Amino acid sequence: MSSLLGVPDLWVPISRAPGLYTLQNLPEKLTPCISNTQKCPFGQGVNTPNVLPVAVPDTAKGFPLLLSLQSKAYVRDKVCQEFKVLGKENFRTLTIIANSRKFSNATFEEISHLVAEIVSLAETCCAEGADPSCYDAGSSALSAKSCGEDSPFPAHAGTAGCCAQEGLEQKLCLAALQHPPQELPRYVQPSNEELCQAFKKDPKDFADRFLHEYASSYGQAPLPVLLGSTRTFLSMVSTCCISPAPTACFLKEKLERKTLSLLTLMSNRVCSRFTAYGKGKVTFSYLTSLAQKMPSASFEDLFPLAEDAAEVFSECCDSVAEDCMQKKLSEHTAKVCSALSTQDERFADCCKGTNLMQNYFCISALPPAPAPKLPEAQKPMNKQLCSEDGALYAKRYLFELARRHTSVPDTFLGKLYDASEKVRGECCSAKDTSACLDSKRQQMGEELPRFLEKANQLCGQYTELNFLDFKKRLRESLTQMMPEAGPELLGQLVEQRADFASTCCSHNSPPLYCASKVSLELGKACDGGSCLLG
Repeated sequence: MSSLLGVPDLWVPISRAPGLYTLQNLPEKLTPCISNTQKCPFGQGVNTPNVLPVAVPDTAKGFPLLLSLQSKAYVRDKVCQEFKVLGKENFRTLTIIANSRKFSNATFEEISHLVAEIVSLAETCCAEGADPSCYDAGSSALSAKSCGEDSPFPAHAGTAGCCAQEGLEQKLCLAALQHPPQELPRYVQPSNEELCQAFKKDPKDFADRFLHEYASSYGQAPLPVLLGSTRTFLSMVSTCCISPAPTACFLKEKLERKTLSLLTLMSNRVCSRFTAYGKGKVTFSYLTSLAQKMPSASFEDLFPLAEDAAEVFSECCDSVAEDCMQKKLSEHTAKVCSALSTQDERFADCCKGTNLMQNYFCISALPPAPAPKLPEAQKPMNKQLCSEDGALYAKRYLFELARRHTSVPDTFLGKLYDASEKVRGECCSAKDTSACLDSKRQQMGEELPRFLEKANQLCGQYTELNFLDFKKRLRESLTQMMPEAGPELLGQLVEQRADFASTCCSHNSPPLYCASKVSLELGKACDGGSCLLG
């Protein structure tokens, strides 16, 4: 069963900035133009099709906006106001972006059906002289259609439960459904020739499909960043595909939008991580990332920077403020460079540039440093773990582990964080706190060496070798471990391990996808028993 998940009478794009903007007149401050030259690549008068409308909505997570306490007339009037100011085509393309973000696993055809119904409803019921009951009646009919067996709208496992309800409850239930974000973005940019071929064949269909694929793949990026990236991409294609020198044109324009393109990719990753982890775990994740890049730095040096980064993500991932992510990340990068560039040559190299966003990308791309030889990390005492600062003591210990084992990736370290939080939650509220912590401490002491060995086995050499050498070393290692395995089995195992490593052994790995993969691997090491680190 499929459903109309974007129930029209709840779909209310509300502008924060004064006015509504099309691709041509969108202010630079709303979708900031950031590049190597800090200069906007597209000025006034660019021959660009009117394909990207922008109305900054009241939520960066897409529509519908739930206004259950507002009157039906208010909802209708807001939708009609947007429809009339934007115009039909601009309203339509904004609906593509919003619903592609919200329903990231929907097909282009499903989104197209949904968009067509929403636009048709607005066009009919916002017309001069339309019956005041038109919008409510039309949206009720669409809700009923979404519950039909042959509904063409995006499918969702929760549809049946919503359709068992009636009236407003059914609409609100359907409106609340959304797909989980794509952790492994599917969008792959075609070649210049393929872009131009599709664009010239049907510019409108090309733009629609691009907006759907890009918005569904990078829907966790803040809305202003996503809009800026799609805007400049479509402008680049429309400009270069009619240029007498398209290759040179694409080269120039891609260089101009490099920072914005990277920001979209990076902010989609960090905001996906923030959504999956929450503020506390993201703080830990960022802390251990810095610790592994610069293991000589102290906890006191790095923890405030990790807290600052988590605050940036907290403020900006859901924000529709004009340039929140760019501005706050730049300020954060300045703090990182000020604190660390004098302590580490690699950080100093990254901080030489004047473009703070490029400096941030450089720091983010730094591989882990070799692990230093340090004495064994001191474990926190029981009374410290259950004190007011217990979480901080736990983070400090895990920080010490991370900088002693710099090849253990974020996905594995996240398991340690989860285990420590679980232990503190169970034991600090237990009748005999000390006995509980002593028991868990003994269990952790038995599991940790196996855990670190497994992490090293799966990811140890991934950051040290190029990919081909890594696969070669993998085959040699597996041959020693499984001397009776034939070439075909060895080949399959190498590909499986290599795929895992390329996806989950970097700090920017997709958190939920890799957590499940790691749990599967660790479960094999539990020998059927109960593991703290499973």
